[in-house]
Amino acid sequence: MNEIRPWRTIERRKSRQIMVGTTPVGGDAPITVQTMTNTPTEDAVATIDQIRRCEDAGADIIRVSCPTEESTASFARIVKASRVPLVADIHFHYKRALEAADAGAACLRINPGNIGSSQRVAEVVRAAKANGCAIRIGVNAGSLEKDLLEKYGEPCPEALVESALDHIKLLQDHDFHEFKVAVKASDVFLAVAAYHALAETVDCPLHLGITEAGGLIGGTVKSSIGMGSLLWAGIGDTIRVSLSAEPEQEVKVGFEMLKALGLRTRGVRVVSCPSCSRQGFDVIRTVEALEARLEHIKTPMSLSVLGCVVNGPGEARETDIGLTGGGNGKHMVYLSGLKDHHVEDGDMLDHIVGLVEKKAAEIEDGMSDAGQVTQAAE
Repeated sequence: MNEIRPWRTIERRKSRQIMVGTTPVGGDAPITVQTMTNTPTEDAVATIDQIRRCEDAGADIIRVSCPTEESTASFARIVKASRVPLVADIHFHYKRALEAADAGAACLRINPGNIGSSQRVAEVVRAAKANGCAIRIGVNAGSLEKDLLEKYGEPCPEALVESALDHIKLLQDHDFHEFKVAVKASDVFLAVAAYHALAETVDCPLHLGITEAGGLIGGTVKSSIGMGSLLWAGIGDTIRVSLSAEPEQEVKVGFEMLKALGLRTRGVRVVSCPSCSRQGFDVIRTVEALEARLEHIKTPMSLSVLGCVVNGPGEARETDIGLTGGGNGKHMVYLSGLKDHHVEDGDMLDHIVGLVEKKAAEIEDGMSDAGQVTQAAE
């Protein structure tokens, strides 16, 4: 695909690879999608329920706050229930990091600089090594060190990068190299500039985020501009979309971002028009209903839903299944880019859902058969 359409090619920055539990991050591994729970970690049942929803949405890695001794005690139970690696979010108190590592954290999110003395950093590193934990260095423009603010006058790309390099040195001085780094800011320009500068300076995996991005709509737009431009430039190995919304929404937005750039494929990619007076059916309500009813589909495939014949047939040629609005409540269905049959208004939703489910099953069967053939050939 990339060879015949070079304008779609994204050349990812070369980074070394680390493991977050059983999930590779960096190198040639797929870009992972993360989110963070917002339930009290002491409430294991509520946190596990939220983790399950995030897993179903496709989360590869999930972060959990561990601010108290009670939370790290609960974290051990949460880790056992999770199907994806968990990152323990630690601030200031190094003992929480030690407890979380022993409780089964796949990664510790810390700022080595605010953990305390070199001896305390050494203890955290020992615990991480003993338990096979990675570490994520989290630099944030809103919590830069005082000396850097005095040096630069305000948060700026140079300050964020210097902070990251200082923290990296603290880990490297203790012979620890299984780390990834983030230089987040709520200012899109600041974050993007800092990531570009850091990407040219280090070879470790980078965790992308525009922090405190806002609500579902505003935050999605802001994150897509900032993180999308970085991903398009080949920068970023794991992402978290920070929204004032439920964690599973962050996961969905993250996947849509990666799908739009062709960096990940999961579930149904919907191509739909904004609708106009030419539409043969209510496009907006139809797309809303289809997206809700097709959330369970994990198989990568494409569906076009267009209200009329102006662009409908052209878009349908490029998708697995296409629906184009027609007159008198009768609409055209395309399969594998070819005009196939008509469907009536009243049957349309159930019919399209059935076609998508059937196509997904066929794709899955084909993948399974291919695997069996490969094994037989070996």
